[in-house]
Amino acid sequence: HKDLTVYTPAPNHEIEEALDHPVSPVRLFTLVGGLTGCAAGFAMTFWMSNNWPLLVGGKPIATVPPYVVLGFELMILLGALSTVAGMIIMSVVNARKRVPYSEKFSDDQIGVFVPCRAEQAAAVESLLKRAGSVEVTHAS
Repeated sequence: HKDLTVYTPAPNHEIEEALDHPVSPVRLFTLVGGLTGCAAGFAMTFWMSNNWPLLVGGKPIATVPPYVVLGFELMILLGALSTVAGMIIMSVVNARKRVPYSEKFSDDQIGVFVPCRAEQAAAVESLLKRAGSVEVTHAS
């Protein structure tokens, strides 16, 4: 069984590394939002300066350095908003995958959730008992 969920009262990084869960896809929402915001900031400033040219002292109409500020600000804004949207979307998507939880796991015990078919339940239960588990319960 490789699809395990472990509950501990305190973070345990060794267990996290041993479980080898995939990274959260929320970071992709942040990347797309940040790149979109940066591109939108530069595109908007170039479009405005070319649509309504303001010649000052013979300087070029479209120069990059002043536009970096707006590109950066929109990158941060859209990156943050897309991160929040990604967290909400992924929490709704993952809400269907709820696993059983007990308050004992927040106090002083460690819990292991092993998803398996009904015919494998007896083998998993005996494996957990041999490993020294105090209690084995079946989730429906």
